[in-house]
Amino acid sequence: MPEGDTVWQTARRLHTALAGHVLTRSDLRVPKYATADLTGRTVLDVTPRGKHLLTRIEGGLTLHSHLRMDGSWRVYAPGERWSGGPGHQIRVILGTADRTAVGYRLPVLDLLRTTEEDRAVGHLGPDLLGPDWDPEKALSNLLRDPARPLGEALLDQRNLAGIGNIYKSELCFLLRATPWLPVGDLPAEHAARLPALARKLLEANRDRPARSTTGRRDQNLYVYGRAPRPCLRCRTSIRAANQGDGSRERPTYWCPTCQPGPSPHP
Repeated sequence: MPEGDTVWQTARRLHTALAGHVLTRSDLRVPKYATADLTGRTVLDVTPRGKHLLTRIEGGLTLHSHLRMDGSWRVYAPGERWSGGPGHQIRVILGTADRTAVGYRLPVLDLLRTTEEDRAVGHLGPDLLGPDWDPEKALSNLLRDPARPLGEALLDQRNLAGIGNIYKSELCFLLRATPWLPVGDLPAEHAARLPALARKLLEANRDRPARSTTGRRDQNLYVYGRAPRPCLRCRTSIRAANQGDGSRERPTYWCPTCQPGPSPHP
């Protein structure tokens, strides 16, 4: 599942391509909206909300989409070959005179009234890259269930919106805690800096083509995807295990020396 910075970049590309332009082509390839026609309407803006995308359209309509694991939006110039996947994977086409946006493999696609956007995103916590960012509220949400493993709490978009599996592992490393540590056991000084650190990481990467949490040229990430290579701090082998809340297991990475606390491995 994409991280919040990736969704922010996607929203910016779509906004640049579509906002302020009249739709000359509209094709929603999901049965529920097969007869919906948005042609002749102006795209007002494309806004990210956590990992959700809200494309607001003249007439009080919003096209809500979510990329989940495999979805993507591509933007093409007139005459450019579409390369996002086979035609049967296309879920939506929005075209103007100058650009065409194509949504591939989108598992979530809804057309709703703009006044009813809360139906799609009202459950989300403060958005790390949004104007509603509230670090105190985010921390309060995270600590609401003190027995919950830190990694699971960070991924729960109801607590704060925008963190995916990569940032989960990297944040836990920077906080010197395993992802399995009960969030209520996180030292107070570390808990206090968690919201600001999470926002700093996403803000630093929302304009970068390649994500980096280390500030180093030779290695972009501290732990994610690096097992069993040595830790950049202590040279201990990075470990990997699945972590999940029962609905989905996610690969998780940590350093057993730099991140003391509970883990699946002795």
